[in-house]
Amino acid sequence: MESLQRTRLAAGSYGVAHTPGAPAYPVNILQIGDGNFLRAFVDWMVDVCNGQGLLRGGVAIAQPLPQGLAERIIAQDGLFTVLLRGIENGQEVQARRVVSCVRTAINPYEAWAEMRALASDPVLRFVVSNTTEAGIADVEEPFAPETCPASFPAKVASLLYARYQALGGTAAPGLVFLPCELIEANGATLKRIVKLHAQRWNLGSGFANWVEQANHFLDTLVDRIVPGYPAAEADALRAAWGYDDRLMVAAEPFHLFVIQGPAALAEELPLHKAGLNVVWTDDLQPYRTRKVRILNGAHTATALAAYCAGLDTVQEMTEDPVISGYLRQVMFKEIVPFVPLPDAERLSYAEATMERFGNAFIRHELISIALNSVSKWKVRVLPTVKDHAARHGAVPAGLAFSLAALLWFYRGRMVDGAYTGERAAGPYPIRDDAAVIAKMASAWQDGSPSQAAARLLRDATLWGEDLTTLPGLAGQITEDLLAIAAHGVKAALKQAIAAD
Repeated sequence: MESLQRTRLAAGSYGVAHTPGAPAYPVNILQIGDGNFLRAFVDWMVDVCNGQGLLRGGVAIAQPLPQGLAERIIAQDGLFTVLLRGIENGQEVQARRVVSCVRTAINPYEAWAEMRALASDPVLRFVVSNTTEAGIADVEEPFAPETCPASFPAKVASLLYARYQALGGTAAPGLVFLPCELIEANGATLKRIVKLHAQRWNLGSGFANWVEQANHFLDTLVDRIVPGYPAAEADALRAAWGYDDRLMVAAEPFHLFVIQGPAALAEELPLHKAGLNVVWTDDLQPYRTRKVRILNGAHTATALAAYCAGLDTVQEMTEDPVISGYLRQVMFKEIVPFVPLPDAERLSYAEATMERFGNAFIRHELISIALNSVSKWKVRVLPTVKDHAARHGAVPAGLAFSLAALLWFYRGRMVDGAYTGERAAGPYPIRDDAAVIAKMASAWQDGSPSQAAARLLRDATLWGEDLTTLPGLAGQITEDLLAIAAHGVKAALKQAIAAD
């Protein structure tokens, strides 16, 4: 079977959505990151915008690590298929698009001179990235301008210095950075570390001032579930489509790109004008709070109870009458009222989240959501619990139960050197920081549910504060744990939400 070809795509031979004519726009977007997410998120958006004549976006993809996809992307002439499947506004969506905005791909570890030349091209304007949350890290390394640095911020510092030197120093046109790494203040953090490298490398005050004044490092928030390459279906999809695509990527229809930046830059990158869910704002925080509390918070609040009740996936969680009822209670009665956005915005996001949770095309394992649940509960759920207690003088029953379910999930023992829990379906791994595991193991080994709860809730090293100071929380957790021990998770959950 033939691989994707631009000539066949332009002729309409594949019968698939694409940018008509697949124009060869000059590269004005550098993408550091070759993974599924950026290709199904940013590249897909740029291609949609190109197709509507709103943008002339040409993308160069640089792999962030020595091992990557640059060769495979070049072999397919920058083409790949994005397959969207799921429920949106109550309707099933299945759509595919061959993305054609990618002009080239680079392995900077082998072609650093090419990367420097690209960074020095005055046509280049935007830099997007996704090097994982650990990518934006301050790693000290020597300045060697002819060699690709190891860390992402060091790469940016070196490339910016090449641009600064090649294009006239302080007169050089700056770049706009849109980091998509899932850390708070991702743009501001990247800029801070880039400036640290410039200082350590003694690149001069002129360069440091140019980095600060001519370039934009924008904070962003990204949201789309991207399972990636659909390996189990790949052969069937290739047969149905009539072409071979080794870079196809599956994603959900929902997407959100929030960018904290000036309106003038929004006009340069008008993704929002193409019907895409892209928001330019001067305050990203409410959107971050909405995502962390509603999407991530509901995941964390429900996943462990559902898993201990015998379920395995998020979709099963939404289909189970008891667990789905609990999910809707914590979502709409306990979480949504404390998200600092207008009712319409927070409710529509919550409804969209429920649709996403029920997406039959995405198998989202509850046990994977359970990873590092203590820190997740502290960040995603505890703020809502505290807001509820401050307003109503009591903690919310549903979210309190989520903490009881978390403690029960962590009720394990060491098996062959691994901390292991037990449910009716068999043993399961409990994965968290070693210090967290040690505290959980000790509390459960030495005490009853009520004793374990009292000991763990008081431990400020776990939660950042003593949770027994929250009104009624310790008593509620103890009651829920005793009910779980006596009757099982589902029966205890019915009791807990009925009493609310």
